[in-house]
Amino acid sequence: MKHVGIKNPKADLANYGLSNFATAYWNLPVPELVEHTIQLGEGVLADTGAIRIKTGKFTGRSPKDRFVVQDELTEKTVDWNSINMPFEPAKFDALYNKIAAYFADKDLYIRDAYACADDNYRLNLRLIAEKPWSAMFANNMFLRPSEEELLNANPEWTILCAPGFMANPEVDGTRQENFAIINFSKKAIIIGGTGYTGEIKKGIFSVLNYVLPQERNVLSMHCSANVGQDGDTAVFFGLSGTGKTTLSADPKRNLIGDDEHGWSEEGVFNFEGGCYAKTIDLSEEKEPQIWNAIKFGAILENMEFLPNSRTPDFADTSITQNTRVSYPIHHIDNALEPSKGGIPQNIFFLTCDAFGVLPPLSKLTPGQAMYHFISGYTAKVAGTEAGIDEPVSAFSACFGAPFLPLHPTQYAEMLGERMRKHNVNIWLVNTGWSAGPYGVGSRIALKYTRAMITAVLEGQLTDVDYQEMPVFGLHMPTSCPGVPADILNPRNTWADKAAYDVKAQDLANKFVTNFDKFKDQANEEILAAAPEATVSL
Repeated sequence: MKHVGIKNPKADLANYGLSNFATAYWNLPVPELVEHTIQLGEGVLADTGAIRIKTGKFTGRSPKDRFVVQDELTEKTVDWNSINMPFEPAKFDALYNKIAAYFADKDLYIRDAYACADDNYRLNLRLIAEKPWSAMFANNMFLRPSEEELLNANPEWTILCAPGFMANPEVDGTRQENFAIINFSKKAIIIGGTGYTGEIKKGIFSVLNYVLPQERNVLSMHCSANVGQDGDTAVFFGLSGTGKTTLSADPKRNLIGDDEHGWSEEGVFNFEGGCYAKTIDLSEEKEPQIWNAIKFGAILENMEFLPNSRTPDFADTSITQNTRVSYPIHHIDNALEPSKGGIPQNIFFLTCDAFGVLPPLSKLTPGQAMYHFISGYTAKVAGTEAGIDEPVSAFSACFGAPFLPLHPTQYAEMLGERMRKHNVNIWLVNTGWSAGPYGVGSRIALKYTRAMITAVLEGQLTDVDYQEMPVFGLHMPTSCPGVPADILNPRNTWADKAAYDVKAQDLANKFVTNFDKFKDQANEEILAAAPEATVSL
C-alpha cells in the first residue's frame, strides 16, 4: 500500500475499512488527474483543453435507486416516500464492506473538499473514488481547501464511489446493480454501479437539505444566484433544463452559484465551488460564459466530437441529451469568490411549461408564491433522468423534490417566513412553450426571457400595468422593455383560443390534484392561491 500526494499525516484509510489497496492518490493537482484519466484510457482531451469522459450506462441520475438508511435518527425526521426510500442499516453496512473489499488491489483517488462558502456552515467531506475523473469532478464542484487545510483535513462526511462495483439486488437489498445510499447516522454515502458524476454532487446536496434547515436555521435551495453592481441579490429556482445556469450567467452581474445555495440570516451563499451545466445545443452566442468556461480543468461528459476532430459536438445526442460540463467557478470571469451575497430582493421560479399555458412572466402574491413553490411545476428535460426520453410534465416540490429528505412544507414555511420578513418580490417565469403545447407551439425565445429578467432586476416593471390571468389568478405585466406585448398574455399567442382555455383548465386540474397530498399541512392563504379547477378532491 502506497500513499501519494497531499494528505493529513494522521489520516488512515483503515478507519474506513480500506486495506490492501494498491496506491492511494491524495488530492492530486488537476493536471495529474487529467494524465491519469488519459493513461487509463478513460478520457481524451478536446481541442478546448477540457477532458472528455463517458460515464457508462448511466448518463443521468437514477432516482429509483437512491436510498436513505432508516434508523433511530431518520425514522421520524425523513419524509419517507418514493424518493426517500428506506434502506436497512445492516444492509448498508454489508454493502459498504463489499465496496471496501472491491477496492483491494486497486488504486484509489481521494479528494478532501468542503461544501458551503459561508464558513459558519462549512461541511468538510472526503471522496474516496475508483476513478481519477470522479476525484477531478469533486475538485471542480466542491470548495477547494488550501494546502494547509489539506494537511489538517478531518472530514465530517465520507463518500465511497465505485462505478465498477455491481450490487446483487437479491442479497444486497437494492433494486438493481446500481445504487446511491445516504447514511445520516454514519455520515457516509456509498455509490456503486454508476459512473454518473451527478450522483456525487446530489448526494451531498441531499445531506445539506437535511442538516441545514433542521440544525442551523438555513433554508437550503435548489437554485442559482447572482448579484448586481448595486449589491442586489437575485435567486433562480428551477429543475435541470429550466434555465437556472443560463439565466444566472449574466455578464452584467456577478455569479454566486448555478445550482445549490443556502439562505441564512445574513444572506445567500453557494454550497459549491463550481458549475455543472447542460451543454446540449450550447453556443457561444447564447451562452458565452459557459462556452468560455470549457477549457483545461473542465470535464465534458458523454458527448461526441465533430468528425475527424476533437471539437465537441454540442448538438450530438447519440449518447444522451443530458450532456454536461463541470468546471470550477473561477472559470466564470465574473464569479464571486467567496460565493456569497446579501438577502435576495427578487426570486424567480423557473418552469418549463410543456402545455403552453403559463405566461412568460407573472408576479406572485405571497400565497401564490408558497403554492407554486410547494407545487414545483415544470417539465423534466429529456436525458436528465434515466428513462426520460422526451419532455414530461411533472411536479417537483420546491423545484427539487429528488433531493429533499424533509417534508416540502418545512422548506416552504422557511421561505414564507423570509419572504415576509424581507419583503421579497417573487416571479413565475415560464421558459417553456408559447402559441401551443409542446409539438405544436414553440419555445419562448431566450432573448425575451433575458429581457424580462433584466426588466425586473432594473426595476422597470414596478409601475407598469398588470392584468389578472383567468383560472390561475396570476398577475401578468401588459408591457415589458424588449419583449413583444402580444406574448405576455399566453392566450393571445394561440390561434385557437377555445383550445387554450381547455388546456389551461386541464393544467389547473393537474395542479390541484397534485397539491392534494400537501393540503392538510397548508394554511388558508396557500390554499386560497390554488387555480380554479373543475376536479373535486
